[in-house]
Amino acid sequence: MESNGIVKKNNGMEGDPELQFLLQGGELLKVRSTSWIKPRYFRLQADCKTMWHQSKKTFPSNQTFSLEDISEVRKGRQSEGLRKYTDEQEESRCFSIIFKDRHKDLDLMASSEEEAKQWVSSLEKMISNINNLNSQQKTEHWIFSCLTKADKNKDDKLTQSEVKDFFSMINIDVDDHYTEMLFKECDKSESGYLDGKEIEHFYKLLTHREEIDVIYGEYSKTTGFISPENLLTFLVKEQREKATLDAVHKIIETYEPDENAKEKKMLTKDGLLMYLQQPDTLILNPEHKEVYQDMSQPLSHYFISSSHNTYLMEDQLKGPSSTEAYVRALMKGCRCVELDCWDGSDDEPVIYHGYTLTSKILFKDVIKAIKEYAFKTSDYPVILSLENHCSVKQQAVMAHHLSSILGSALITSPLGEGIPTNFPSPEELKGKFLIKGKRLNKLEAAEDDDTDVTEEEEESIGENEQKEEEKSKKKKKLKLAKELSDMVIYCKSVHFQGFEHARKNQSFYEMSSLKEGDAIKLAEESANACVRHSVEKLTRIYPAGYRTDSSNYNPLPLWNAGFQIVALNFQTACTAMNLNQGRFLVNGKSGYVLKPSYMRDTATEFDPITLSRGDWLKHKILHVMIISAQQLPKVNQKKTSIVDPLVKVEIDGVPADVAVKETNVIENNGFNPAWNENFQFDLYVPDLALVRFVVEDYDSTSVNEFVGQYTLPFNSLQMGYRHVPLLSKNGDLLPSARLFVHIMVLDAE
Repeated sequence: MESNGIVKKNNGMEGDPELQFLLQGGELLKVRSTSWIKPRYFRLQADCKTMWHQSKKTFPSNQTFSLEDISEVRKGRQSEGLRKYTDEQEESRCFSIIFKDRHKDLDLMASSEEEAKQWVSSLEKMISNINNLNSQQKTEHWIFSCLTKADKNKDDKLTQSEVKDFFSMINIDVDDHYTEMLFKECDKSESGYLDGKEIEHFYKLLTHREEIDVIYGEYSKTTGFISPENLLTFLVKEQREKATLDAVHKIIETYEPDENAKEKKMLTKDGLLMYLQQPDTLILNPEHKEVYQDMSQPLSHYFISSSHNTYLMEDQLKGPSSTEAYVRALMKGCRCVELDCWDGSDDEPVIYHGYTLTSKILFKDVIKAIKEYAFKTSDYPVILSLENHCSVKQQAVMAHHLSSILGSALITSPLGEGIPTNFPSPEELKGKFLIKGKRLNKLEAAEDDDTDVTEEEEESIGENEQKEEEKSKKKKKLKLAKELSDMVIYCKSVHFQGFEHARKNQSFYEMSSLKEGDAIKLAEESANACVRHSVEKLTRIYPAGYRTDSSNYNPLPLWNAGFQIVALNFQTACTAMNLNQGRFLVNGKSGYVLKPSYMRDTATEFDPITLSRGDWLKHKILHVMIISAQQLPKVNQKKTSIVDPLVKVEIDGVPADVAVKETNVIENNGFNPAWNENFQFDLYVPDLALVRFVVEDYDSTSVNEFVGQYTLPFNSLQMGYRHVPLLSKNGDLLPSARLFVHIMVLDAE
């Protein structure tokens, strides 16, 4: 099929030894337990992105997965399964395939070290190659894959019936009359099938973008092409960018595919589309992808991406605990992880959800995993929030593991000379770990010679227990090992007794943990007091005990009140996690976002609910036009199931700004639906607002099904014509799916 050339040409890997190795495939051992190690044949399919594997049963089963779904290929015994079920001497033969979504990870063993290296390097090269394809190439790749599947008899030709099947695969329901009309238009040879150039023509008709025609027509009126001067006008007037003629010439040189047009310094329609699909022209301001905020302020001046019961992969009662859950949270930029520590056998502390059936993992294995993955996504400090239920003896073991594994990266004394009076900054703490937990005394107190001392236990210690409310009211005693206590420097856990008490008695490094219900009540009734308290002191919020299904609360009201460490269940795909991902999408995905200046002032009058006059009031009008969408994924994989998409635009921020508007439904078209609908929003505190685009599959009889979403800070929007990438429920990029919108922000005054 001619289209085969599309993929091969674009991924530029014809004859590549790694590609040839994967296309040929080979046998690997799949490891599930010590008694379940079975051979499987793995091979890359002709589309160069789907891996196929087969078991050697009497009735063999075939399974596939996409290279786009792989998060990472890990060399060696670097997964829990391989460490548990294989011997150390097999280290060099082992590797793991870690997936982005809920797909079960694959633990594999090759026949030799060389073969394992070949599999790892080949897979990594192909994944890198796919990730580096531009939007146009991803579209071609995906369409070719569907064309290949539609060509049932593999004769490199498409019959009218196969074209109809192809439409269903790409998520568009086309009646027989339209299929016949399009087929006849492309079947120039009148042979009754499409091949070669006819398929290319079919592809061009299919991917034609009418909305791009309109923009192109507007800016190419004089010559029929977009000249450098026309393009400069487009960038300045429409896209509201600071552009120069030099920059315009570079754009034409880089994105114009037609060599003749490029020579004449002109931009064709294809060139404009290529430019509008490149990463820096999408809706997110490219300057905000890097660390762009001041990182030298005290730690309490930042919102900090935070996880609750980080060890859990699923629910809170019976699901698995795993070091992999820590890896996933850290790779998503989480900077505060939680460790529920209990006495284990053989004097080795374990982590699990106490008084439940969740599985147990070794404390030392968790610390090793954290050490390995803490700074891969972000260089900025990681807070280890210890919920300590261990005996003094095993607390000493915890302290030993923390010290020996984390080494000099662990903060064990204040930075600088003398007793500190304020937090260090994220910049000063780069690459460091902070321990949050109980401490025997204040930093400024004299040394205590006892190896353990009793102290009143804070409410959060009992947050796992069923009768938390009653237990927290009783005086509790907790014995602390001095070695562990001394590691608590900047995040000493104390019981919250009100803002006035905190102001008079708490040192800056003494912080409280609040249940979501208590925190929301404070945020609603004493928002300004929350904001002032959070200028100098850290506060951690955690989900209510009734959320046994690992559901999440809305973090927005708590961020609006200035609370920094709003801990969520990272393992749960939900709106709250979309908002968290959107909040921390910017500033280099560092996990730290600087609060606005009026939330960093102890005398501030800012109240997100009453909104009295002040610096925070910056009335803006947001105009959003939802123009179209491309390549929306199927919600239901049945052949006949086609998406009926609608788009919701949500503003999430202070109560006065919260709003949602939605488009009409487009029936039976997930491939290239067009809306051309305009919405207007008023925003009063834009600094705290997030904009969320949600695509849903309309269902008249039940709740609409989620298709994809994208959330970003209002202040990070780019204006003009922009593509919006779409993410899955789990927050992973949907390779070819996107919205096309027009954005304009105006001052209301």
